[in-house]
Amino acid sequence: MTNIDWKEKKNLTMLADFYEFTMANGYFENGMKDRIAYFDMFFRAIPDDGGFAIMAGVEQLIEYLKNLRFSEEDIEYFRSKDMFSEEFLDYLRNFKFECDVWAIPEGTPIFPKEPIVIVRGPIIQAQIIETMVLLTINHQSLIATKANRIVRAADGRPVMEFGSRRAQGYEGAILGARAAYIGGAVGTACTIVDRDFSIPALGTMAHSWIQMFPTELEAFKAYARIYPDNCVLLVDTYNVLKSGVPNAIKTFDEEIVPRGFRPKGIRLDSGDIAYLSKEARKMLDEAGYEDCPIVASSSLDEYVIRDLLNQGARIDSFGVGERLITARSEPVFGGVYKLTAVERNGEIVPKIKVSENVGKITTPGFKQLYRLFDKKTGKAIADVVTLHDEVIDETKPYEIFHPLFTWKRKTLTNFYAKKLLVQLFDKGKPVYKNPPISEIRDYCQEQINTLWDEVRRFENPHEYFVDLSKPLWDIKDRLLKEYK
Repeated sequence: MTNIDWKEKKNLTMLADFYEFTMANGYFENGMKDRIAYFDMFFRAIPDDGGFAIMAGVEQLIEYLKNLRFSEEDIEYFRSKDMFSEEFLDYLRNFKFECDVWAIPEGTPIFPKEPIVIVRGPIIQAQIIETMVLLTINHQSLIATKANRIVRAADGRPVMEFGSRRAQGYEGAILGARAAYIGGAVGTACTIVDRDFSIPALGTMAHSWIQMFPTELEAFKAYARIYPDNCVLLVDTYNVLKSGVPNAIKTFDEEIVPRGFRPKGIRLDSGDIAYLSKEARKMLDEAGYEDCPIVASSSLDEYVIRDLLNQGARIDSFGVGERLITARSEPVFGGVYKLTAVERNGEIVPKIKVSENVGKITTPGFKQLYRLFDKKTGKAIADVVTLHDEVIDETKPYEIFHPLFTWKRKTLTNFYAKKLLVQLFDKGKPVYKNPPISEIRDYCQEQINTLWDEVRRFENPHEYFVDLSKPLWDIKDRLLKEYK
């Protein structure tokens, strides 16, 4: 990574729900501080009723876990609450992270009810990180998922992230831009993200630039003289077709072409984008600027972009702001963090949460996650959640079945199985090397391409199979019967 001056390597250990610490103190007082527990992070529904989500935020999760510690100021805060034992405060003073952590790599398509992060370790340690595990993965996965929907709607046209000023806070802007890049955006308007993550910073001018000059033409020419090799002109300050585009063409004729350059584009930021882009395209082409791109911004999302293109809009790239950086249509990624097992006398004892709401019943046990691919097509067939030590034998037929409607079964042949979870920490020691952000972005697109078109469509996508192995299903079924 990455220069992280923007957060000054901030210790975020105290960014936790207060009950994490009251429970931790309770575990300590009950002699359970060394009891080994297992937690899964998973999510229950895909935002915007989509067919898949995208995993993001692993790099920041690692940074957080590497910096876990309690300062004397933290200890004094807890003491001031008059709720925590001095022995517990001493434990916090000497805190050392010792958990094992697994996660699905960033950029991987993910689906509901499968473990995307697994934590194993002393119950106090595994408990107090809940809030930040969820916060970190929920936010970036949400934005990466939204960005990818917008990128797919653009159908090969570049999408730029323009949302910093509308983001929910500083880190929302910075890490949101990072997640958008993973999801397929080509760059960001946020300068600090270029500095710290090497994600290209993009942008030219605002309406204020044009308003600062006596005329629009003077503003265009002044900009062109300074940036002749990167001249994109904003043409909607006054009147797009009567002044904006004609003045842009005149600027190209007099300031860009004579100096041996070609215009890099015009930008439309308001009005009827479909109509204006078609008329602007005609004017540019007639003036000999068939190669001049048209950029559109202004409250765009995947549905607006799709409609514009269906209406024949002549747009070559998009700048998308608030509806991307806030995932405005569904601004919550509903990841949860649940206890799934404990160790007792060296044995893993599965635990389950039962609910009248079937969707909230958890899957117990220490788990692994496989993705099964068709050898002939390379397409993903299904994900299978197994016990951690199960091995799926690719040389034999393998039966998958729906975890609820168990009569729905399919026998697979000619497939291969890939483990999705990678280990991030081994007894508190980081063991995973984060790939460069550009590699994560490329990997994301490669993995999305393994999904069938039916899974990728926006409306009523095919439900991708996430099944349980027979041994894991048997454990869950047994526990449900015990607690019924």
